[in-house]
Amino acid sequence: METGGSLVQAIRKPTLTPKAIIHQKFGSKASYTVEEVEEPTQNGCPGLAILQKGPCLYRCSLDLPDFTVVSGSFKKKKDAEQSAAQIALEKLGINLSADSPTAEEAWRELIARVKYIFSNEFLSALHPLSSHFKAALRRVGDLNASVPASVIAICDGKLNNLCKIINPTVESHPLLVLSYIMRAAAGLPELVVGAEGQLSIWRKDPYPPNVIESSISQQSDVAESITTMAIYIPCSPEKAVEPVILNISSTGYYFDVIAQILGLSDANMVLVSRTIGKASSETRFYFAAPKSYPLDMSSDLLNAKVVPFGGPLNARASSLCGQDIYGDSILASIGYTWKGQDIFHEDVTLQSYYRMLISKIPSGVYKLSREAILAAELPLTFTTKTNWKGSFPREILSSFCRQYRLLEPVFCVSSIPLKVSSELSRSNNKPGVSESADQEREYTNENESVDVDPKLVVSGSSFTCEIKIYSKCQDLILECAPNVLYKKQNDAVQSASLKVLSWLNAYLKDIDMSLEKEKQLANVFDIKFYRQIFFKEVVKCLSVCNCQHNETLGRKEPKLNGVVENDASYINIEGTDSDLCPSNGSLLCVCYSVSLVTKGELQKELLESIEEFEFEMGTGAVIPCLEAVVSQMSVGQSACFYTELPPEDLVLAAAKDLANALAFLTSPCCLEYSIILLQVTEPPEDRMEQALFNPPLSKQRVEYAVQQIQEFCATSLVDFGCGSGSLLESLLEYPTSLETIAGVDISQKSLSRAAKVLHSKLVMKSDFDAPCRSIKSAILFDGSITDFDSRLCGFDLATCLEVIEHMEEEQASLFGDIVLSSFRPRILIVSTPNYEYNVVLQKSNLTSHEDDPEEKIQSQSCKFRNHDHKFEWTREQFQHWASELAVRHKYRVEFSGVGGAVDLEPGFASQIAVFRRVFLPEDADGLKDEDSVWQYKVIWEWNRTLHAQVGGTTVA
Repeated sequence: METGGSLVQAIRKPTLTPKAIIHQKFGSKASYTVEEVEEPTQNGCPGLAILQKGPCLYRCSLDLPDFTVVSGSFKKKKDAEQSAAQIALEKLGINLSADSPTAEEAWRELIARVKYIFSNEFLSALHPLSSHFKAALRRVGDLNASVPASVIAICDGKLNNLCKIINPTVESHPLLVLSYIMRAAAGLPELVVGAEGQLSIWRKDPYPPNVIESSISQQSDVAESITTMAIYIPCSPEKAVEPVILNISSTGYYFDVIAQILGLSDANMVLVSRTIGKASSETRFYFAAPKSYPLDMSSDLLNAKVVPFGGPLNARASSLCGQDIYGDSILASIGYTWKGQDIFHEDVTLQSYYRMLISKIPSGVYKLSREAILAAELPLTFTTKTNWKGSFPREILSSFCRQYRLLEPVFCVSSIPLKVSSELSRSNNKPGVSESADQEREYTNENESVDVDPKLVVSGSSFTCEIKIYSKCQDLILECAPNVLYKKQNDAVQSASLKVLSWLNAYLKDIDMSLEKEKQLANVFDIKFYRQIFFKEVVKCLSVCNCQHNETLGRKEPKLNGVVENDASYINIEGTDSDLCPSNGSLLCVCYSVSLVTKGELQKELLESIEEFEFEMGTGAVIPCLEAVVSQMSVGQSACFYTELPPEDLVLAAAKDLANALAFLTSPCCLEYSIILLQVTEPPEDRMEQALFNPPLSKQRVEYAVQQIQEFCATSLVDFGCGSGSLLESLLEYPTSLETIAGVDISQKSLSRAAKVLHSKLVMKSDFDAPCRSIKSAILFDGSITDFDSRLCGFDLATCLEVIEHMEEEQASLFGDIVLSSFRPRILIVSTPNYEYNVVLQKSNLTSHEDDPEEKIQSQSCKFRNHDHKFEWTREQFQHWASELAVRHKYRVEFSGVGGAVDLEPGFASQIAVFRRVFLPEDADGLKDEDSVWQYKVIWEWNRTLHAQVGGTTVA
């Protein structure tokens, strides 16, 4: 269940961190030394003989004048430093309160902070605000030493935090900070002066000459003038957005330059917005304060209400910034640096302005992350981390929340035991975070990656994730509780994030939808949102922004400019058909370019081009028309097609030459796409199987093995090529007669995973009715299945499922001889892909039944199901191999399979041979006389009796 404490902790943090307090008290006398440490890895699997590499950990040593402290081990260097500082504070007897100060305390701190800012000491400090003070000292006339209050508000984060404590509505109305600063300055008449009707403050007494000389001497050598590009956004939507140039002299003040462009005689009346994009960015809006701006607040300062500022609202700037911007405005990226006196500046171009616009919706963030604005789309489903390209859904969702000044999303991950998840899957009941959840973990998105909590992971569990999004005022905006279970925690988090993003995309593109459609859309994506708060926090910011009307590229209606006369999907494909064609799940690599072309192709302007662009087929990762065209191509072919114009924002965000692009848009034109299909990587075998079979083939193979175990009352089983233990793990979920299980593989990484999952299930104490209670011993070996080891001789049942195709055919034959002549199990089950079934998996056409088998195989030209497969046999080839083995080693063999049907072409998807040993009189003592040959290395061993005797400690 969700705990309010976790959310409050995520929102309310100490005013000062331990490290900040240490710095206040000791300054440069505090020395931090961070070192990397190695600690024993707790892999949760006692007795595992494979060395486990733990995470990279850090420990910090803090040297103070009188003593030294050492922190514990942490994954992050900054956490180690904070821990060391916390230990030092405890040793000094300083208690760090996790609660914010009261409003009265915050008000007193605010006055003290303003007093410190105008002190002699602060002028010499390395702080962006002190650079503004020094620049103000160079202003001439009545403006000399006059500092705009808006500068103090944006440059000092401590002031902002104190104002938020005094009045939480400051979060939504950041310009209220100015009123608090002016009021605090009015409480310091002996130190500062503020002219009536002005938004500026200056010292009552000038700085001493020695303080001014000292601060000026700190200035680094700067260029005589600085030139940077900015964007002028008129208040009237009828006027065009235009670039402007800011020319700033080294002895001037850039606020005065901005004021001049805005038509203001006094830069003190220039207001500044909060940052656009990242918090570390200096990209902001500059605009004139309304004449009705409230400089004085009511006497009840601690309960001040929001005051309407009046003045004409700049709709375009407001929608981009997320706060009210008045009159004409300038979007610029400029400011002073922290470690010096230099002016930081970056060009803000028209292209960057339009990119900011499209980043207001999740699909725009994804397009930008892929640098494929006119080709990429936010995928419909999250498949695998390998195939996903661009920013991950969780990252995009966090970016969206920051864009709209919301709290970081809260993820509630639940672990559901396998048997419970199976029942839930069958009944299709929404699990949510019900009592069936075994463990639950709630966390905010502080890290870029999702680290799996070892305590959360229960072997054989499934995961589900619920997401909640809150406003800065802690109001719940929306929650998403998907009715889907995942094997991996990361998949649950990413898929739930994608659901939220998909809903946001659909909703923000049609915010005027009917209530019925709104409800239907929410049900489709398992979304519950609180309409009033959502509109206040999110939709209000988009109400005047064009980006919410962006339609999917390639749609045929409405037709624009009369260029594409008929079908917008007209295709011209050139090149020889190489038979290497994409299918759903394939990973494609294409080279493409998109150009604006005029009617008749008389003129062309390149907008976007990428030499190698990867995407997964069938997930909606590109615009529909592009995927439709590529589906008709083969590797090496090129294609050209035309689409109508997408929304202008997308075109201008992609255009490298804005002037040329704007000129094209004034005449009839369309988009021309040129594509070359460079490479097709087939999807993994398990992905194809999961898409076509329910339950998946892997589960069907397990059930087939269970059937054989139950039929012959097998008490011992060895899995040759056990890999990560998926079969052995699955067998523990079924009631069987098995008492001993063993596995062999050559991959230590896979064996390590197998040991952990088997150990986790076998040592469970609470569930005495678990099917695995019949298992008395388990062992895993590191070795090749083509080598003999007498410890695995004479098992009741041996399995080798989907293994031999990963070997060379000669090795597969060698394995067959070794296992039937030396290991000699009573029953051997071997499964391998049926090559003839690939035509179904890869959507090829079956040839006639009358065709010659050899010609049939050649005509299909199917690819193997996995890039690691060395061969794949037809039914005839497999049966020939198995029959010869059976005759040679005195076994009977029967053929079956899973997926498909024996009497329907092309047979089973996975073909199975079951070898049954024929016992002859001379075999009675054969196994006892077998020489002891130990060629395998024991990786992990478990015994129920020994485990119980030592009270739960595994004895190898």
